[in-house]
Amino acid sequence: MPETLVPTQPTGRSLGDPRQMYSDLLKRTLTRYAFGETWQPYVPRPGRLRSVLYRQGQRLLRRRGLDVVCRFPFDPEARANGRDWPPDAETMVGLRRLDNVERCVLDVLRQRVPGDLIETGVWRGGTTIFMRALLAAYGDRERVVWVADSFRGLPRPQAHRTEDVEDALWQVPFLAVPLHQVQENFRRYGLLDDQVRFLPGWFEDTLPNAPVQRIAVMRLDGDLYDSTSVALRSLYPKLSVGGYVIIDDYHAVRGCRQAVDDFRAEFGITDELVSVDWTCRYWQRTR
Repeated sequence: MPETLVPTQPTGRSLGDPRQMYSDLLKRTLTRYAFGETWQPYVPRPGRLRSVLYRQGQRLLRRRGLDVVCRFPFDPEARANGRDWPPDAETMVGLRRLDNVERCVLDVLRQRVPGDLIETGVWRGGTTIFMRALLAAYGDRERVVWVADSFRGLPRPQAHRTEDVEDALWQVPFLAVPLHQVQENFRRYGLLDDQVRFLPGWFEDTLPNAPVQRIAVMRLDGDLYDSTSVALRSLYPKLSVGGYVIIDDYHAVRGCRQAVDDFRAEFGITDELVSVDWTCRYWQRTR
């Protein structure tokens, strides 16, 4: 089985390999772990008078090139474990889950497991940016990183999905990141090229007929039962033996966990589910 020990915080590795230095720097940058405390726009508490006064004050400030912000406290342990939503980072998955992505990608490169890399549910694109960076650092010029997202937030859960009934993430504008912004994030890191391809739209419309031939690493971050289920059913048959399935929300979201458990039971998948952190799990396909 692949190694499962990962640090709770970045420890710094040997300075002898520039590729490792590059990947560690990217992890600290994409999560904003390296920058500590940041700022976020101030949102007034509910109340009509507060809102009116805030809007009026905001207009006056913006004429002077100013805005109202508040501190976003930095908790190293929370950021390492993906337990906060950093206001300006490209990813919220934390350092442990990026370590896991790195280990899975490097293993398929070493073992020459055929196939591309894909993430379903990318938010601002940070994890797929990291995937593309690893391919560049280790000289892989053939594999493609597929970036699958609606680019307009999460879908509303189906009424009959009792597993998702408490999930209201579809109402959170913070999670809706347009395609052009994700593309600009790739460009910012110098990683927007023909080895990056986008699959915009709801998963049920894009994944069943996605033009992906073979997959080496598939990372699912769709939260809901149906989003997770359609990704597994559409992509797992294309996963090479020796490839990896990473489930971001296995313990955080009941619908996601149920979809994974149902899929594994239906198809008799007994490969060990390995823990990454408090929520993320993964397995390596053995047959």
